[in-house]
Amino acid sequence: MRILLDFLPIAIFFGAYKFYDIYVATAVLMAATLLQTAVIYAIDRKVATMQKATLVMILAFGTLTLWLHDERFIKWKPTVLYMAIALGLTIAVWTFKKSFLKLMLGSQLELPDPIWMRLNVAWIVYCVLMAVLNGYVAAYFSTEAWVDFKIWGYVFPVAFLIGQGFYISPHLKSDDDKAKQ
Repeated sequence: MRILLDFLPIAIFFGAYKFYDIYVATAVLMAATLLQTAVIYAIDRKVATMQKATLVMILAFGTLTLWLHDERFIKWKPTVLYMAIALGLTIAVWTFKKSFLKLMLGSQLELPDPIWMRLNVAWIVYCVLMAVLNGYVAAYFSTEAWVDFKIWGYVFPVAFLIGQGFYISPHLKSDDDKAKQ
């Protein structure tokens, strides 16, 4: 259910683009993300920082796209978001020596500190690569190719998350290990 909720706005965006145009799709994306955030809040009684940032950026870049009738804004939103995440993680790791991922997920996953730091670095690299890739497609390809990239490009985060799962699984403590402590 939760994964469906996560992918719903982009799927609706894709459908609106295919039946109408980038401007209708942008308005639909804005409404769908607002609704998604409201549903998440209704279920969890809180909204994660990443969801808030995504909502704000979609509303801001979407408004610019619609107001200025310029599709470049919505196309560059993912690049800006990925770079902001990479910058935030970089500052946390190298300036404050903190694992932002551990702060966010530490209550759900028990991992050794070096693993958390490597995950942070992996996320930094991933976000920079995705920012560059989106920027390249946004700059050098048609809007239709960019929209297709946004849909089929979901292979990248899925592969990245599966890879992380394989990486962290040997480091997770089993229930038996927790009981021994």
